[in-house]
Amino acid sequence: MIEADCLSKHYGRLAAVDQVSFKVAKGEVLGFLGPNGAGKSTTMRMLTGFLVPSQGSARIGGYDSIKQPMKSKALVGYLPEGAPGYGEMTVHEFLSFIAAVRGLKRNERIKHIAQVVEQLQLEAVLYQTLETLSKGFRRRVGLAQAILHDPQVLILDEPTDGLDPNQKHEVRLLIQKLAQSNKAIVISTHILEEVEALCSRALIIAQGRIVADDTPQGLQQRSRYHNAISLISPDYHAIAEAIRELPKVVDVEILAQKSQVTIVPEKGALILDDVEAWLREHAWSITSIYRETGRLDDVFRQITAGVRT
Repeated sequence: MIEADCLSKHYGRLAAVDQVSFKVAKGEVLGFLGPNGAGKSTTMRMLTGFLVPSQGSARIGGYDSIKQPMKSKALVGYLPEGAPGYGEMTVHEFLSFIAAVRGLKRNERIKHIAQVVEQLQLEAVLYQTLETLSKGFRRRVGLAQAILHDPQVLILDEPTDGLDPNQKHEVRLLIQKLAQSNKAIVISTHILEEVEALCSRALIIAQGRIVADDTPQGLQQRSRYHNAISLISPDYHAIAEAIRELPKVVDVEILAQKSQVTIVPEKGALILDDVEAWLREHAWSITSIYRETGRLDDVFRQITAGVRT
C-alpha cells in the first residue's frame, strides 16, 4: 500500500532525506523513529504528496504521489506535524468541511462525524473554535480528520503528542483497532514504548538515511540488556558486588533509588537459571526478579550515535 523508492530531498547541500526506500503492507503498523531533524516529517510529506522529492518516488496503493495526486491522496488519512487546522472554525464546522472535501454525501458526513467524535471523545469541544482548544484537543481533532473518511492508509506524525496518559492510552487502542481493519499505518514517534505497544515493524532514520529496519523484538535483541536479569532486593549492594564472579556475566549495574541490580550477560547467553540458583545458594532476600527482553532506548542511542554525514 505504501512504497518509498529512493526518496531524497535536498535543500542546497543539505540532504534532509537521502535515498530512503521501504514498503508497508495492509495490516502493518510501521514505527518511524529518529532523532530531531532526522528526516521523518520530510519523508512523510513526500509520501503524501505535500512535498516534491528531489529524487525518487512515492506510491500509495500503486498511485504516484506526485504524478497522480488526487488518486493517491484519496486513499490517505494524514495527521501532519502540529495538527494544523482553521482556527476560526468550530470542531464541528472543521470536520464537516473535511468530510465535504473528502466527497462524503450528507448522510455519510453525519455518520462519520458522529463516529470520530465518539472515538476521540470530542463531544465537550464540538462547538468550540479550534484556536481556543488545548494542544491535546487540537491533536485529537487532527486525528479525527485523518480517519474521518475511513482511509486505507494512515500516516500519522506524532499522533499522541500533547495528550495526557489516559488520552494516549485511548488513541493507542484506536490505532490498534484501525490496524486490525487491514489498513497500512505509518506512525512517527519519539515514544519508544509506543513502538513496542503498537508497531509490527520499526524503521530508524538518522541524518536522512535508514539505519535500521526490523521488528521491535528484533531491535530489542540488539540491546546489551537482551536476556539481562533485573532484581530488586534490600541486599542489592552486596549482591551486585558478589555476583560479578558468576560465569557469563559481563557487567552489573545498580539503580540505588529502586534497590535494583541489573546483571548483563554475554551476548546471547541465558543466565536466569544460574542467577536464581546462585541467589538460593546464598539465601539473599529478593523482592522481585525478571529477565529483560532488551531496551529500545539503548538500541536507538547505539544505532543513531554512530551515524555521520
